[in-house]
Amino acid sequence: MEIKKESKFLRVFRRYGVLAFACVMCVAIALVIGLTATKKGNDTPVSTEAVKFSAPMENAVVVKDFADDHLQLNESLNRWEIHLSIDMTSENGNVLSVADGTVLSVTSNSLEGCIVEISHSDGFVSVYSSLDETVDVKVGDKVDAGQKIGNASTSASNESKAGSHLHFTLLKNGEEVDPNNFIDLQNK
Repeated sequence: MEIKKESKFLRVFRRYGVLAFACVMCVAIALVIGLTATKKGNDTPVSTEAVKFSAPMENAVVVKDFADDHLQLNESLNRWEIHLSIDMTSENGNVLSVADGTVLSVTSNSLEGCIVEISHSDGFVSVYSSLDETVDVKVGDKVDAGQKIGNASTSASNESKAGSHLHFTLLKNGEEVDPNNFIDLQNK
């Protein structure tokens, strides 16, 4: 009588096959449950009213427009760069909040001058740079659309050759967006 020698694969499969099959089934069940489970979100009602923006300066003239698809010369730094903001000026130099919101920060640095950031609904944040050091708001203040927050100045050394102006940036969910898509700046 001849004794057949069992292959290594069959020995391993007989010994651990049931365990391997059980593990595969557990993973499959977990994936099915994970993919079909409904995600329970925040039950806080979301505003369906869109944010309404107004101009950050009265009778503003755009000095340098938003450009994310081509380079513009920054004369102060003598280099070509994209410009993810709008530089503007006006006769009275008053800088106004573009919408109702809450002041997130008031900071200052030598490149951008005095900077005020205001949080608005729907993930928008407006950023006002090159302001005079004496601003009319502080962190935590609630502001209304059109409320004065400061004055344009020459405090931004990275755009010093532009003269007294507002460097205005609009963010949506942390990304720069073209303010022209949300604000009507007629006097371009």
